[in-house]
Amino acid sequence: MTGAGGDPATGTGGDPATGTARRVAVIGGGPGGLYFAALARQSAPEREITVFERDGREDEFGFGVVFSDETLDGIAQADPAVFAAMGSEFARWSDIDVRYAGQVRTSGGHGFAALDRNRLRAILQRRCDELAVDVRYRTPAPPVGQLAEEYDLVVAADGIHSATRAAYADTFRPQLDERHARYMWLATDKVFDAFTFLVERFDFGVLQVHAYPYSAQRSTFIVEIAEDAWRRAGFEALADREFARGESDEESVRRCAELLAPHLEGHRLIPNASRWIRFTTVRNATWRHRNVVLLGDAAHSAHFSIGSGTKLALEDALALAASLGEQPTVEQALAAYEAERRPVVESTQRAAQASLEWFETIERRTGQDADRFAFNLLTRSRRVTYGNLRARDPGFVAAVEAAFAGGADPAGTAVPPMFRPFKLAALELRNRVVVPPLATFTSPDALPSAFDRAQLTAHALGGAGLVIAGMTAVTPEGRATDHCPGLWNDRQEAAWRELVADVGAVSDTPVGIQLTHAGRRAATSVPGPDGIGRSLGADGWPLLAASPLPWDADSPRPHEANQIELAAVVADFAAAAERAARIGFEVLELQFGHGHLLSGFLSPLTNRRTDRYGGPLAQRLRLPLEVLAAVRAVWPAGRPLLVRISASDWAPGGTSEVEAVAICRALGDGGADAVDVSTGEVVAHQRPPYGRGYQTPFAELVRAATGLPTVAVGAISGHDDANSVLLAGRADLVAVGRAQLHDPLWTLHAAAEQGYTGPGARWPGPWAAGSRRPPGPGSDRVAPRLRLVREPEPPVHRRWRPDAAGPAHHPDRTERTERTERTDRTDRTDRTDRTEEER
Repeated sequence: MTGAGGDPATGTGGDPATGTARRVAVIGGGPGGLYFAALARQSAPEREITVFERDGREDEFGFGVVFSDETLDGIAQADPAVFAAMGSEFARWSDIDVRYAGQVRTSGGHGFAALDRNRLRAILQRRCDELAVDVRYRTPAPPVGQLAEEYDLVVAADGIHSATRAAYADTFRPQLDERHARYMWLATDKVFDAFTFLVERFDFGVLQVHAYPYSAQRSTFIVEIAEDAWRRAGFEALADREFARGESDEESVRRCAELLAPHLEGHRLIPNASRWIRFTTVRNATWRHRNVVLLGDAAHSAHFSIGSGTKLALEDALALAASLGEQPTVEQALAAYEAERRPVVESTQRAAQASLEWFETIERRTGQDADRFAFNLLTRSRRVTYGNLRARDPGFVAAVEAAFAGGADPAGTAVPPMFRPFKLAALELRNRVVVPPLATFTSPDALPSAFDRAQLTAHALGGAGLVIAGMTAVTPEGRATDHCPGLWNDRQEAAWRELVADVGAVSDTPVGIQLTHAGRRAATSVPGPDGIGRSLGADGWPLLAASPLPWDADSPRPHEANQIELAAVVADFAAAAERAARIGFEVLELQFGHGHLLSGFLSPLTNRRTDRYGGPLAQRLRLPLEVLAAVRAVWPAGRPLLVRISASDWAPGGTSEVEAVAICRALGDGGADAVDVSTGEVVAHQRPPYGRGYQTPFAELVRAATGLPTVAVGAISGHDDANSVLLAGRADLVAVGRAQLHDPLWTLHAAAEQGYTGPGARWPGPWAAGSRRPPGPGSDRVAPRLRLVREPEPPVHRRWRPDAAGPAHHPDRTERTERTERTDRTDRTDRTDRTEEER
């Protein structure tokens, strides 16, 4: 191989666009670096691989690491020798214990395999020795630029504080998100027999522990605490000095042992360079720079609460080694490696972020009973859900459902949480599913259209507990687009009355309406395929807003509402509410979010007023509360009154969580019966972390802090997620929007898929024959018996018993596979979701 700066004879320092990886340097001799070196050498014995490791071969760091079945299957196929060596030392179990409020709740069927990180490193060191990999211990790597000139490929497995990443920061463009909570990584000589979450409340706050066994002698023991509780507990004073490399904060370790003595039962805490640190989530815009590539924590990190650091590093190593064998050049191999691994890593990081934030805010859940708290904890990352927990351990979920329902169902029939009734003010909803306001943009004359009629009828027949007609303006200038309906005159009132009567003639599903004034978001075109409406320009109308701030650079500047106009806004909302009551709508929702007029008053980003309607939150709340009071005065008692808010602006300087809670508390005091907790769309420069259920934590925050019923919204599209949200106590109702557009019978189909036929999901009489899923291909096939001796199902509950010998306590890969198949019967859509072990 030849190339700029290279030696034609040796092929070193070649061009990654044309050369292969004949000579490879690896920076870092941790599990990821060693595993890559072994696989890369094994697949190409002529390849020269040098590993630079600054620490000694026998130096020990860390404690136990945990693997999913998925990762172990990959290791077994890629290097059976390594898998066999690991398998002989695994600690295995299937139970998770949640110790909380003096009680223990156990969930089984999970499947864990743990190993001492130092034993893993020794296994990989031995494998590198067998393959003649040149591992240079106590040898810091030369500067990465020098290595890049001397080697065809440089693999930077140099950890979360990667010097390589820093050296090429302009290329990698790292984002380092240092979190708020403190944690300390320890071990104990108490051998737990299951993965154990300890959650203890003290006068200073909540202290939580993530503990699991990894050998016959020890368990990993990670202590975590919120920053403010850490200070109140006195740990700040104990840690108030610089610690040398490898030194532990012995005073803090002793304090933790004292606080957690009842759980340690006389056993000791064992430090190893242990001190209080904050977790840093590492993300990079790219993982490669010419012939230099990042691997493991250097490229990405995922919070320890889902136990993915070593798992991800080993998977990276496998993918990189495979790509080198599959692609003709280094450049193509590195591109293929990143293209393959980035989606996997980002998916894991989304789950890890949800888990991280759950533990950072654990105090908001400590008012729950033990059953719901345990379920909430287990489903925190959104990967483990109601459905797969039921498949893994039906007894555990049944106990949580009984607690949710206030007792077991008399008939013994399981009722999914989404089909439990809920009383909203005086209105009894037969289930917890809400069809939220879904704009149709089919009303050029501001009257509800034939399509509105068809859509509301379809959704009312589709089984939801409540259907809300959407984005109805209280004034002509309050319409978001020139195709939105309104409710400000007699003609509109009559049209809506006729529509509601027609829906009521075929369905008893309650129908509500959302009232709004779009404010500075008014006078736009109907949204195109990208979901964005553009300013109507000269064809539009004057905009009214809290402050004269345009939505974006292409939007007109709105007029700052004066006192007379504000009074008119209050009167317009009240008048529309009176009309809605006369029409017969059973529920009313006020739009105080998404950047519409009243949202513009609430957010500090859009309210720059200096009068009594601007400034501190109490004054920014003035107009929304005036509107709420006027509407409450005319809206009939007993009919639910909801308010939708944006609990976060997803932009710096926007509404904080503290302010969101204060807003909702004020709304509850002002007469709102529930809060529809949405987020975003307040400013054009927002940066939401879109994903499944990404807004649900805000509904949980509001519910826990105020006691108000909440509606969870945003990317809830499957019944499994809906059930998980409700059973965990994150919200009282779930709004399912886009999925209802995909399938107006979403709720009834969800009942059929779960085998539920009770009163929470009533099929319309003419459609009753369709209440069972139609048979598909192969549905009538009955599998024959193919085994002479039927093997028993693996047990749901398995504890780690290191003193017991034999295969019953060290299940092989076959048993793991059978257990995985058993737990997968309900959900075959995402193997990662099933096997991620939530550590």
